[in-house]
Amino acid sequence: METGEPNVTLRKAEIESLARYYGMTREATDLALALGQAAKEEGWWQSYRGALHRWSELYVGLETAAHKIRQFGPAVVPGLLQAPAYSEAFFRVERPTVPEQVLTHRIQVKQERQRLIRRFSPAPPVFEAIISEGILHARLAAPGAMQQQLHHLLMAGELRNVSVRVLPLSVGPHSASVTGGFTILEFPTLTGNRGGEPTTVYSENLTGALYLDKPDEVETYEEAWTALTDLALSEGDSTEMITSILKSLGGTSS
Repeated sequence: METGEPNVTLRKAEIESLARYYGMTREATDLALALGQAAKEEGWWQSYRGALHRWSELYVGLETAAHKIRQFGPAVVPGLLQAPAYSEAFFRVERPTVPEQVLTHRIQVKQERQRLIRRFSPAPPVFEAIISEGILHARLAAPGAMQQQLHHLLMAGELRNVSVRVLPLSVGPHSASVTGGFTILEFPTLTGNRGGEPTTVYSENLTGALYLDKPDEVETYEEAWTALTDLALSEGDSTEMITSILKSLGGTSS
């Protein structure tokens, strides 16, 4: 193990012993145990490799290991909150010529990723999303797709570890106006803030993605997130807005 020999994994008892020796928190220990188990087999997303952009495979792994995820969606509902019909509608617009099998696999990946915020062990990450009000008024080609998505948002918002807030259209320019969508991932630390993965900012575009973890880069995005939290509606007011729009479309929140 120490010399990096391939195909060498730690047993549960060994991980727990090392965790005690290094003074790891219970949360970090549980995560280490889960990662130790996962190391014995490929990540679930590996079987969908053809359906993932090559630059996003790393992100899926980081997302799985994070204990807190904050995401700003100025134009599209964050992936962890997307309903199946909504995912399909946007995949078809993004890549209109993609084969049906690849499209199906992409939707399956999205749904598999969403298990993250509902898992039991290790504890699910805290997920905070701020989405633009304009997203809620989108008109999708598939009948009923937007109603399904709005209802999906309401259901996700009922989870104890999930926060969904709306950034009103009435908000003027702010420090996050030029950022586009971004995600801030935080990872468990050891006792005394020792070790652990650095906080990472992920930002994706049409041809690639940025992974930023330098302190000054992260601080800039932290400031942008703070500005968004100051401007966004409360969770309660956001729920009321989503419910109102859903009702206007003939849907129901129950």
